[in-house]
Amino acid sequence: MPDLPAVQSERRTGPLLDHLARRMRLRAKSVLEPFGLRPRHLIALTALRDAGGISQQGLASTLQIDSTNVVGLLNDLEAAQLVERRRSPEDRRRHMVYITEAGANRLNDAECALETSEIEVLGALNPDERETLYELLRRATHGGWHITCTVGEDD
Repeated sequence: MPDLPAVQSERRTGPLLDHLARRMRLRAKSVLEPFGLRPRHLIALTALRDAGGISQQGLASTLQIDSTNVVGLLNDLEAAQLVERRRSPEDRRRHMVYITEAGANRLNDAECALETSEIEVLGALNPDERETLYELLRRATHGGWHITCTVGEDD
């Protein structure tokens, strides 16, 4: 295969996305702490909510992390009663993972709290531009999750 010439450009999105992600991560950590969650917990809970239940192996694949790391992640969430693992009725060797009602409520509350931090980090963008950015990032990740915020509902 022949070597292709490098394209010269000052418009690389990778470094900008990395910088933006770092800013979001730092802000998200402080916002999620009062909920007893970390960003990886939020992502796992979102995937479980959207899947309606998934095998541990399927969750590892969805999150693109090693299955041994998924076990630790689920241990954290299960200890907080945010998820539950059940034996698969089709294959008793497998565990299916489901978000609990408490987990869904905590996830909703955390998503609502994150909205303010996202507005702070993305303050240079108006609401329509933030929505466009969300849709572009969702498409770029080949799917993703749609987060809805229900304000004013009690747990």
